[in-house]
Amino acid sequence: MSITMDMYQTMALAVVALALGNWLRGKIKFLTTFSIPSPVVGGLVFAIATCILHMTGLLDVNFDDTLREVCMVLFFTSVGFQANLKVLKSGGKDLIVFLVLVIICITCQNALAVGLSKVLHLDALIGMCTGSIPMVGGHGTAGAFGPVLEDFGVKGATTIATAAATYGLIAGSLLGGPLATMLINHHDLQNTIKHEDAQVLEEDEEEHGRNVTNYPKAVFQLVIAVGIGTVVSNILSKTGMTFPIYIGAMIVAAVIRNYGEITGKFEVFMGEINDLGGIALSLFLGIAMITLKIWQLADLALPLVILLLGQTIFMALYAGIFVFRVMGSDYDSAVLVSGICGFGMGATPNAMANMQAICNKYEFSIKAFIIVPIVGSLFADFVNSLIITFFINLL
Repeated sequence: MSITMDMYQTMALAVVALALGNWLRGKIKFLTTFSIPSPVVGGLVFAIATCILHMTGLLDVNFDDTLREVCMVLFFTSVGFQANLKVLKSGGKDLIVFLVLVIICITCQNALAVGLSKVLHLDALIGMCTGSIPMVGGHGTAGAFGPVLEDFGVKGATTIATAAATYGLIAGSLLGGPLATMLINHHDLQNTIKHEDAQVLEEDEEEHGRNVTNYPKAVFQLVIAVGIGTVVSNILSKTGMTFPIYIGAMIVAAVIRNYGEITGKFEVFMGEINDLGGIALSLFLGIAMITLKIWQLADLALPLVILLLGQTIFMALYAGIFVFRVMGSDYDSAVLVSGICGFGMGATPNAMANMQAICNKYEFSIKAFIIVPIVGSLFADFVNSLIITFFINLL
């Protein structure tokens, strides 16, 4: 027996999954401790239920995920609007250096994933499902690139990448704090703590105030960027390379944001755009999670564990040795290590939680709290998409 849900019913069920996830997060401390997103929590419950129904032969549930793509494009367009070149320039040398370190990290994650997959005699594209797609990219990028890899013949790519992203959220949170604490204690870094004023962070938050009358304008800016972005994506596709459907919209959004700020001819409503992007992300993840086919993971259980352990060991060594030394081998560098573990394997909220835990124990790091949100939220996803696209076309 099977049932089919149309795109409206599928989205409605995704909202139910989101509500369930919110409820479960309020009841289970583990979920909030490791910042597991509500759509992932609730969606996974639905995915497990459909898996049991499928495996027992009782019922097959088919979903129309058309609106998943719409929500995905809107979310990544909002990410494109965050690529602020003025902020990057004003962040100084340390911010540029940290961004370069993140670019190297993304490249190494994919190279490691491809290399390990070949050692395990797996398709290199299966390896990509455990590289920077779920690690730096998280669930959003996993849900976006999974279908792209499935078009290349990788069965269950979305499920594999989503499972890897869930692992990354937990591992990044478990790794960041202890690693930074070890560095601080081993090198006696409390002597290098700089006592600085955090007022700059408060002023930055004030810049993103919301006004209810601006939300329609923010929607129009998103829609315009998406519309023009389809033209850009079509032009890019003529190069013979494969790009995610949202790449054109991301580029256009970045151009609109920076042109508006440089010329002063119009205002970009970033606070409202961030909110709308967050809503689109929740719906996108909800739909992506409830449509997972978990039974496709059965044949890859052991190789997946090996691939993910490889990523964990790499992150510990890369952050604890390379990032720490390049960023100055001081207290701020140790806090940055906890941050890059957080969003390098999970998401920016994980990075902020890691750094907050360290700073609550020792001292506030203004440098880390300026650099990590800018790179993790504004530039990492943008750069990651370009590097992933390069690797996919190279393979």
